[in-house]
Amino acid sequence: MTDLDGPGHHRAKGPGEGPEAVAAQITDAVESLVALWSVAAQEASLRLSPHQLRALRTVQAAPGLNLTALADGLDIGLPTASRLCDRLAAAGLLERVPHPVTRREVQLWLTTHGQRVLDDVAVRRAQALTAALAAMKPAERAALSRGLRGFLSARATLPPETGSPEDS
Repeated sequence: MTDLDGPGHHRAKGPGEGPEAVAAQITDAVESLVALWSVAAQEASLRLSPHQLRALRTVQAAPGLNLTALADGLDIGLPTASRLCDRLAAAGLLERVPHPVTRREVQLWLTTHGQRVLDDVAVRRAQALTAALAAMKPAERAALSRGLRGFLSARATLPPETGSPEDS
């Protein structure tokens, strides 16, 4: 129930700031954040596609995972994951190591260079987000912080596989 008044200008049709109007505002904010995230990542020392970045972050979160777990985590096929890892290994960002017990299985590990690239992306993203937040008025930042805490608290009460109470 929104009236598009140009890019990023959703307005509620009717009284108040109902869930639909706020959802539209959050959609705009998330799209803006994704753009900020993407630009910051592209300014890093090594440009990576969003898929490559996700793969490296997945390996960072679970060092030593195998190719099947990576493919499952990225929701891609095993051949696609294998080609993705080939490219990351060729760039010196990822290392494939035979599993110490199951020789047919390969473990995936970030290289030192891969970790430095992820650190660079994280720093650039934090700087970009900090700059955007610094441009806000202190009261707006405080309201945003309170709102995010409230959102996370409310979201935690919903079943994990749903987005709203009506879905359960």
